[in-house]
Amino acid sequence: MVIGALAEGVTRRVEAVGDSISGTFFEPVIRLGVTGLARSGKTVFITSLVANLMDRARMTQLVAQADGRIVTAYLQPQPDDTIPRFDYETHLAAITAAEPFWPESTRTVSELRLSLKVRPTGLLGGFSGPRTIHLDIVDYPGEWLLDLGLLEKSYAKWSRDVLDWAEKRPQARDFLAAADAARGRETWEEPDARALSDAYKAYLVAARDAGHADITPGRFLLPGEMEGSPALTFAPLPVEENAPRKGLWREMERRFEAYKDRVVKPFFRDHFSRIDRQVVLVDSLSAIHGGPQAVEELRRAMADILGAFRPGRNRFLTSLLMGKRVEKILFAATKADHLHHTQHGRLTAIMEALLRDASDRAAFAGAETAAMSIAALRATVEETVSHNGAEVDCVRGRLLSTGRQAALYPGELPEDPKRLLNPARSLAEHWLDADYNVMAFAPAPLRLKPGEGPPHIRLDRAAQFLIGDRL
Repeated sequence: MVIGALAEGVTRRVEAVGDSISGTFFEPVIRLGVTGLARSGKTVFITSLVANLMDRARMTQLVAQADGRIVTAYLQPQPDDTIPRFDYETHLAAITAAEPFWPESTRTVSELRLSLKVRPTGLLGGFSGPRTIHLDIVDYPGEWLLDLGLLEKSYAKWSRDVLDWAEKRPQARDFLAAADAARGRETWEEPDARALSDAYKAYLVAARDAGHADITPGRFLLPGEMEGSPALTFAPLPVEENAPRKGLWREMERRFEAYKDRVVKPFFRDHFSRIDRQVVLVDSLSAIHGGPQAVEELRRAMADILGAFRPGRNRFLTSLLMGKRVEKILFAATKADHLHHTQHGRLTAIMEALLRDASDRAAFAGAETAAMSIAALRATVEETVSHNGAEVDCVRGRLLSTGRQAALYPGELPEDPKRLLNPARSLAEHWLDADYNVMAFAPAPLRLKPGEGPPHIRLDRAAQFLIGDRL
């Protein structure tokens, strides 16, 4: 095991040196990670980003485009033959159809390479032709990043944490009954373990659908080819101080450790450790709509996710990354098109406050961070309507449920984010002085002119922050 670890370390150092030489003397590569929790808009973000980098009329805040230095952009085969390709063409067809619809969400790791020909700046621009810069976009579920926290927890600690939160949720009623019935079992068979695990997974699905963000293990909802394996067939149980060596509690503990070794560590080794820039998409509006406890759960989940960008606390990540750091991290509050533009600044301020702990830790690790309110695909238009003698700023769009047009006034976000975060930290049941509404809008039919990508809000500014300095 020691020899294998040393060999792996040497191999990774050679790969790192090779990547550095290749990027310096040949064609630079930027590996952009895109993640976020369920329904945060990862698939739409990537699809719209690529479409707008290929047809750049709406990318006025991307400096290289504003300067006229981007000659062309085109898709190429991805460099990693063992990773599924991000299905860009199918997703683009969905949002640009005559009756557009939202594409399917992220279910596993996928990748796409976009190559850009860019004229150099300064004196070099007059002596050399355009150079090729490759943007490798890696799409992966944010729930998998939550698993990083498992590496620092024992099975007993994880079980205690999960069960404490589950007791506060009606979705966990059946699972908690099953876990209580399994307490102290000295004999068991595989159907017993599977039934308990299935009950836990059913609770996780219901909790996710109810808007809860702290879903672990992340791979339980997106098992892929490992579905049904022992490493994905376990559940938390009440702590047993002197559990029988062959009892159910010990078997659940063994499978929990196998999950960390066989599922969590390979993901960070094979994918996460190679990322240069990162965007973390956050559906903060839905959390606000869900109430103070949903906001607090989101804050804790995002702090856990950002632990992946602070490897000093984790010995596994420290040895894996060998000093490498993600250079830039963008925290993007999605669905800004659900708000009138006059509230976008408040949404960004809430985002900054919500992620203050997480972003400070990332900055301490050497990463440059920023928060932004965006909509990768704008699905609404703004309008002002009269209501009870007052002018109200609304957005109008096509409802996902009925297809009918409707105007939405989601409520007035507070200027001071503490008016949201203080009740959240105290786990208040409801907002005391406001109500916040969220509607699910369908994508609007598009009429794009030649050279135009899909309409968006600040996607060009997001691109400038993430990759502008490398173009």
